[in-house]
Amino acid sequence: MKLGAFVMPSHPPERSLIDGYRWDLEQLQQLDRLGFHEAWIGEHYTAPWEPNPAPDLLIAQALMQTERIKLCPGAHLLPYHHPIELAHRVAFLDQIAQGRYMLGVGISALPSDLNLFDMDASTGENRRRTLEALEIMLRVWEGEPFSFDGEFWNVRPPGTDFDFLRLHLKPFQKPHPPIGIAGLSPGSETLKLAGERGYVPLSISLNPRHTASHWDSVMAGAARSGRTPDRGEWRLVREVYVARTDEEARRRVREGAMGRCWREYLLPFYVGNGMGEHFKVDPSEPDSALDVDYLIEHNWFVGSPETVARKIAALQEATGGFGGMLIMIYDFSTEQPEWNESLQLLIDEVMPHFPE
Repeated sequence: MKLGAFVMPSHPPERSLIDGYRWDLEQLQQLDRLGFHEAWIGEHYTAPWEPNPAPDLLIAQALMQTERIKLCPGAHLLPYHHPIELAHRVAFLDQIAQGRYMLGVGISALPSDLNLFDMDASTGENRRRTLEALEIMLRVWEGEPFSFDGEFWNVRPPGTDFDFLRLHLKPFQKPHPPIGIAGLSPGSETLKLAGERGYVPLSISLNPRHTASHWDSVMAGAARSGRTPDRGEWRLVREVYVARTDEEARRRVREGAMGRCWREYLLPFYVGNGMGEHFKVDPSEPDSALDVDYLIEHNWFVGSPETVARKIAALQEATGGFGGMLIMIYDFSTEQPEWNESLQLLIDEVMPHFPE
C-alpha cells in the first residue's frame, strides 16, 4: 500500500495566509524526508478553513525543496479554469517536476464556490464543463493545431504569418501526467469517469459501506470502455493519528487541530449538505449522534499503532482492497512534536504491515 497525504490545506481562519503557507511547505518537506509516495494539495476559493486557490504555486516551490515525493493538485476545479491556459500550466509544471507530478481534477462540490462563479450545478453545468475542459486539454497536449467548438469554449489553431509561433509546450510524461479524479458521493459519477478512462480514482472515504460504493462506480465506468481497473491505483483519503496508546491518540485528536476543524467546519458542512448518513454505522441514527468522539470511534484511524493497523486492515477487507492511503493533514503547528511522533509511528510501526 502506497502512503500519501491529502493537504487541503487546512488552517484556522485566524491564521495569516503566509504563516499557513510556510507551514504547508515545511510539511511537504517533512513528508518527503519520511518517504511518502505522494501529496495532493487542494484548491478552493470561498473556504477560509482551506485557504489556497492555487495549489500549483505551492507545488512549484515544494518541487525545488524536495527530492522524491510526487506532488499533485488535488484537485484543479476544471469548471473554473480556461482549459487552454490550464493545459499549458500543467505541461510547464510537469516539465519542472521531471516525473514527480500527477494531475488531480474535480468538478467542484463547494456550493459557495459554485455560487461565486455563477455555476448551476443542478443542471450539471459543472460536470459538462469538466468533461469539455478535459477534452480540450488532452488535445492541447498532443501538440497539433486543432479547432474545437464546444458548449463553453472554442479553440482555433494559432495560425500567423510566422512559422515560429505555434503550439509547442508538451508535458514531460507521455502522453500526459497521470490524472486522478476525486469522488465523494456514494455511487460517484466522477469515479465512473475514472474507471471509464483509466484515471486514478481518489475516494474521500467516510465509512466502509460508502467507500465500497466508490469501487462499484469505478467498475461501472470501466465496463463502458472495456477496461479492467487496478485496485492498486485506488487511493482512499482518511484521517489518521497515531500515539503510543489509544487514550493518548484520542485525547490529542479531540483537543487538537483535527478535532477543532471538524467541530467548526467539516461536520457542519457535511451534515448541513445532507451527507451525515454516510458517516454512520447505522443510517437510522440521528445526525446529532455525529461528533468528534463518534468519528474517532467509528470512522477515523486513531489510536495506538496496533489499533490503527487493525482499522486499516478492516477497511481493506470491507472494500475489497485499495492500493494507496492518503492521510489528511491539518494545521498541527501548535502541536508539532506530537504530530511528528504520529508520523513516525505510522512509518515505523503501522506501514510495515502493508508493504507495497
